[in-house]
Amino acid sequence: MKGLEDEQTRKLIQQMGGLLRKIRSEQKLSLEELAEKTGVSKLTLGKIERGETNPTLGVVWKITEGLSIPLTRILVMDDHVDLSRCGEGFMIYGPDQTWRVETVFRNTDGPTMEIYRAFLEPQAMYSPEPHHKGAMEFVTVMRGNISFKVEERVYQLKQFDSIKFEAASEHLYKNIGDEEAVLHVVVRYPS
Repeated sequence: MKGLEDEQTRKLIQQMGGLLRKIRSEQKLSLEELAEKTGVSKLTLGKIERGETNPTLGVVWKITEGLSIPLTRILVMDDHVDLSRCGEGFMIYGPDQTWRVETVFRNTDGPTMEIYRAFLEPQAMYSPEPHHKGAMEFVTVMRGNISFKVEERVYQLKQFDSIKFEAASEHLYKNIGDEEAVLHVVVRYPS
């Protein structure tokens, strides 16, 4: 199974690079201009476009924010699969590896919606970059207990509790439990 996962990851990284290059070309941006818009170095952007590196979630968010596109626009595989099994989707890791997000479904036509499974290690925190302006984020705790901060307010969420907020808001996830927390995350972009 590991070989299949490695092959799928390699394929997705190469497709992501090709799509990034295509989108950059469509927007008539040089690597240097894209680096300025995103805050991601020209060297890193070049490696991503060539499929030589698997970027962190923070880097991918910065790129998509700079290009004003949904995250899944550059995470699209070439197949038409409607079934998503836990552990088989593309994983993106936070900077300290305690937060990871698995793509569940991607939809890049019309009003865009992204669906993820997110995992947060016990006692760990994750504060993502604010997402696209106008996007809404919907989070349901599937397992564990989360202290969730949106702007200055803190909410305690336990199994099956849900929260909705503007994705561009500053927000922080903290696992206050002793087991890995599992979250169902939906990001809906404005049409």
